[in-house]
Amino acid sequence: MDIILKQDVDLLGSKYDVVTVKDGYARNFLIPQGLAVAATKSNVKVNDEVIRQQAHKAAKAKEAAEAIAAKLEGLSLKLGAKAGESGKIFGSVNSIQLADAIQGAGYDIERKQIQLADDTIKELGSYEATVKLHKEVTVTVKFEVVAE
Repeated sequence: MDIILKQDVDLLGSKYDVVTVKDGYARNFLIPQGLAVAATKSNVKVNDEVIRQQAHKAAKAKEAAEAIAAKLEGLSLKLGAKAGESGKIFGSVNSIQLADAIQGAGYDIERKQIQLADDTIKELGSYEATVKLHKEVTVTVKFEVVAE
């Protein structure tokens, strides 16, 4: 029996895939659990349209991410932190402070999108962070930690 998956199923396929399974597995498990629908002509047409719209939305999201990446490419930030005479910071600088600084510069970036080479920064100096804007678009942001 051919079915269309409504969500990812382990060892079977991904959402919107059309797969062939045994009749009993489809009728007794997948369809009653809401994991799949029968692959009738009308359901296949609806599925194809949904896939087409999803591709269009994904393309728009990627374009928006690339536009933001172009603006972030030349951005350099300065983060202030209390530090001792030897250059060690009292506490640390992490992705939360960096996200706040980027948002202060006018970009809508969440801390979950930021990857630091080290989890925390404990000394003054220049650093780089990778910002993942889309699954295919990443940008490197340079920032400097200075003493307040």
